[in-house]
This record gives sequence, C-alpha cells and structure tokens, in this order.
Amino acid sequence: METLKNGRRQFLQNTFWAAGALLIAPNFISCSKDNLNETTINPLDYTNKNFDQGVASFDPTKSKVIIWTRYNTPGKTILWEVSTKSTFDTILRSGSIVTDASRDNTIAIELTELKENQKLYYRFSNKEDKALSVTGETITFPENSDVVKLAVCSCSNYQAGLFNVYNAMAKSEADVIVHLGDYFYEYQAGGYGSNAANAFLNRMHQPATEILSLEDYRTRYKQYRSDPDLQLAHQKKPFICVWDDHEIANDAYKEGAQNHSADEGDYETRKQNALKAYSEFLPFSRLEANNQTLIYRNFNLGNLVNLTMLDTRIIGRDKQLELGDYLTATGFNNTKYQADITNPSRALLGTTQRNWLNTIVNSSTAKWQVLGQQVLMARMHVPFEMLTSFGSSNLNSVLAELVKIKLRYAQKDPTLTPQEIARITTVLPYNLDAWDGYPVDREAMYTALGNKKIVTLAGDTHNAWSSKLTKQDKTEVGIELATSGITSPGFEVYLGSPSKETLTAFEGALTTLIDDLNYFDASRRGYILTTFTNANVKADWIFVDTILSTSYTTSVGHTVTYS
Repeated sequence: METLKNGRRQFLQNTFWAAGALLIAPNFISCSKDNLNETTINPLDYTNKNFDQGVASFDPTKSKVIIWTRYNTPGKTILWEVSTKSTFDTILRSGSIVTDASRDNTIAIELTELKENQKLYYRFSNKEDKALSVTGETITFPENSDVVKLAVCSCSNYQAGLFNVYNAMAKSEADVIVHLGDYFYEYQAGGYGSNAANAFLNRMHQPATEILSLEDYRTRYKQYRSDPDLQLAHQKKPFICVWDDHEIANDAYKEGAQNHSADEGDYETRKQNALKAYSEFLPFSRLEANNQTLIYRNFNLGNLVNLTMLDTRIIGRDKQLELGDYLTATGFNNTKYQADITNPSRALLGTTQRNWLNTIVNSSTAKWQVLGQQVLMARMHVPFEMLTSFGSSNLNSVLAELVKIKLRYAQKDPTLTPQEIARITTVLPYNLDAWDGYPVDREAMYTALGNKKIVTLAGDTHNAWSSKLTKQDKTEVGIELATSGITSPGFEVYLGSPSKETLTAFEGALTTLIDDLNYFDASRRGYILTTFTNANVKADWIFVDTILSTSYTTSVGHTVTYS
C-alpha cells in the first residue's frame, strides 16, 4: 500500500492489479481521521461546470462507500466533501486530491470507517476554476435491516433509445441499483441497436468506430455518462456493478470474443484497455487473492441479504460451444455434443471463484443468499424442432403444435404417439453462452451450496424471465429473477416486429415448453425492483412504455413473491 500525505490529509492508494501488464485504476482510501478542518466552500461563489460526467457512488456497506467524479482538466486540485446534511452545514469527511491524466482525470474515494445507517451527501469542487459538481446522495446500510430494496438492471445501449429506465430507477424506492453488465456497447455508430425508428434521436456512438484502444473505451464511457438520465441515477443511488461481455466485446471469454477478429489486433491488449477504462468509470471495492484484484465480491446488506457478485464472463469462462458446429449433412451429432457439453474441464466460474463462492455462501447466516451475475442460470431447454424453426416463416405453427403436444403430455394422454413425445422431449439449450453451456460447473456449484436456497439475479438477454432453479435430479434449489434490457432490443427484433398477439403466443409457448420457466416477457424494456424482508422476496418487473420520448410512464408487468 502507498501512503499519500498532504498536511493533515492522508489517503491510502490501492496497489494496481497486476495481471500480465494489466493496470486497474486504484481507489483512494479515506479513513475516519481524514478532514481538512478548513472552511467549507461557499457554493454561491461557484458554478456547476467542468464535472461533465456528474458524480456517482458505488459498493455501499454498513461502514464503506466509494464516491466518484471526473474533472475535465488534469493537474487540478479537487476538494471533496461528505456531509449528513444536503446543505453541508457540517462536514463529516473531506479531503483533496489532484486529477491525473493516467486515469482520465477520474477520482474514486473509498470512504471507510463510516457509521452505519446513514444518508450521506457529497460534492466535489475546484477552487481555482470556481467549479462545483452537483450534490450526490448515497447511504450506508444498517447493521440489521428489516427490508432491503434493490433495483436490478442491465443492457443499456445508448444508440438504441433514451435511458428512461435509469430515470425511473433514480426516482424509485430502491436502496441500491445493481447493474449486471453491458453498461455500454462496443459497436460502431449505426451498428447494433440503431434503426430507422430511433435515428431521429441522434444518439450515434462515439467514437464512430468499434472501440479497441484505451482512449476509445474512455470516450465511449464519457458519452454514456453525458446522458442526463444515467447521471441522475448515479447522483441519486449508489450502484453495485459487474461487467458482462459488451464492456469488452460481444460473447467474450478468457481468451477471446466473438466480436474480435485478428485484424483488430491482440485480444489481450484490447481486454486490458477495456478493463482499465471500466475501473476508471465504474470503481469497485477490491478482493485481493493470489496477488490479483478481482471483481467478484460480497456484500452483507443489513444481515438480511448476502449479495455475492460473480464474474461469469472473463476470469474463469472457457470458450462457448456453438450448436451449429454439431449440425452435419446427416443430422445433429449428438454423440460429440454430449461429450463436449459434459466435459468436466470446461468452466464458467473457474475453480478459484467457485470455491470462494462456496465459502461465502455456506458461512453466511443471512436470510437471503443472492447471486448477482450476468447470464441466465436456469435450465432453458427447448425442443430441437423449435431451434431449427427459429427465424423461419413456419415458427408459429411449429410452436402451436408443440404446445398442444406438451399439454397432452402433461395430462398423460394415452393416445400420444412415440413420435409426438419425441418432438417435445428431444431438447437442447437455446443459449450456450448462458449457464446451460456449462452444466457441469453449474451442478458442482449447486451441490457445494448444499441446502442453501439461492436467489439468482441475471441480465444479458434483454428480456424478462423468472424460473425455478433445479439440479439435474429436479431438486429445486432456488429462483432466478432476470431483468429485461434498459434499451437493448429483445426477442421482438428477432421475431420481425410481430404483433402483440404473436408476441403473447410466443411468450406462452416458451413458458409451456420450458419446464422450469414461469414467466417471460419478450419485448418490453425495464428493470426489476426486488424487495427483501424476513418473510419473503417480492420482485416487481417494472417497464417503461417508450424509449423514444422523454415523456414516459411505468407499469408493473409482473410480480413474483418467493419465500
């Protein structure tokens, strides 16, 4: 640890994460003794300027929280102040720090040794420029909580539409916003997410090219953080974040990504650029292990919710399987597929992370064991015939036939033929990028967690889901609550902008054909408000009616209560 001293001010700077040549921007640690003991600023003498990306806070606990900002100019001394009063009549904690171009002038102060159960206000200023940030709001959790409310979200594509969902979360009752990744997208201007319907919004990606360099990733973050609704969400609520693939490149894994080709340079360099920029704009409390700083981490929220944030994307993930690789001229090569899908050496979490998770969950006495992670964990096996019909003109008729057979099968209809039964029992995962592509790792995790019931939070798909979590022997181990996207398009795009009736039929077909699936919304954008109490957890899927106008309304599309 390196100590930075400036008169009465003392900060501890985390060591950089050394993983190969990777450097992760550190947080500056502030303890209870840090206070300038100087006269606070007079905001009437200052102007709200130069803090163009706003303010934010991250990773609250009962005694810690990170406060963040970015100043436009390097080499400037920035004063930060924290108070329990929005007027800043009294200062709880304060200090100063000089901006640094090596981290794109971002500042992350990790406040430690705070009192529990506080509402805190914070701001940043520069005396030389008479510049003042907006006032941010954040919290510390109580030692013991009767209720914890988490807003769960993912998949915010700037050029796909307005960030009304962020606006709604900022105004919600949530204590914290849990962001499960795809905070931004790496695609070029006019690429994924843009279409004729949203072109008038003029939200094309910057830079205009697909992002590869460190400056590219930084520029993309600054564009996203220029959005007023995202700024408001960060200003009003602390975030707990984890990355998914698009913070680097589509369908990323340890050693590569679907959206990275040889002519784009070295993938490891691109990954390092992406993760350094991530740490600059989305700082997180660090877990130190084997001389590495890791993003997976744990939060005890009021001794009620044990929230464990996992990395199912970068650290331990082996390359995804592709169903198309098993299609031959004579049919599906099931023998090879089964050998690959059940290969015990293929992992999603990796041994180190899985062992850490087992220790964390099994040692917790909290009522709710919650896994915050990126991809669907529930078993999503669909009839093979549906997979091969997807995208064809006869998909609707195939689904209708399969649903009828499935309903007859559930009623033990003795007239069903072996051929009909085979049509609904010959199933494969619809998405091998999810946990379904790593069933051995999933089963090992379920087994290690013993009798602990878990609640899994998931994003990634842009659609809303609720499923029961089951082991291979059908033993139920918990429930999955999966959020729709903030703006990223869902199944409606792949179904060719279908009518409401067609969407409803499609949603009903999937909930019938997938054994563990209880709820599915294929087209709306929104988030989940999860309310945890000692009695139960209630999940409300909250949707906005538009992402093409700043005038929007919200509605509760579905509610699940689990105890």
